[in-house]
Amino acid sequence: MNKKTVKYLLYSLVVAFLCISCNTSQYKEMQVSLPDITAKTNGTYRGEVNFKGTPINVIVDVVLNEHLITAIDIIKHTCSPIGKRAEVIIDRIIETQSFDVDVVSGATVSSKAILKAVEEALR
Repeated sequence: MNKKTVKYLLYSLVVAFLCISCNTSQYKEMQVSLPDITAKTNGTYRGEVNFKGTPINVIVDVVLNEHLITAIDIIKHTCSPIGKRAEVIIDRIIETQSFDVDVVSGATVSSKAILKAVEEALR
């Protein structure tokens, strides 16, 4: 194995340990819902979620135009390399204009963190 592979494996093990050692059940039970955006004006809204006890931190900018989510920009997503796969969830939110989307298998906590950050932005 090369140094990059070893570094990746060690980082993944540390992140896995942190996630297992924290109270992950709270994330399984976490509910998110799309706030009413009909009263929101066109613009960009920022939301942030920092899951204490995990290395996951998400900051997003959500762009609204004519009461539709037209873009979601991930400003910051601190997570494991596997957690980066959750970023595809933003396309699902924009496509469906809903939070009723499937989370990414293997990146469930990051998926929920992104959803929660979008919810916070639109509150």
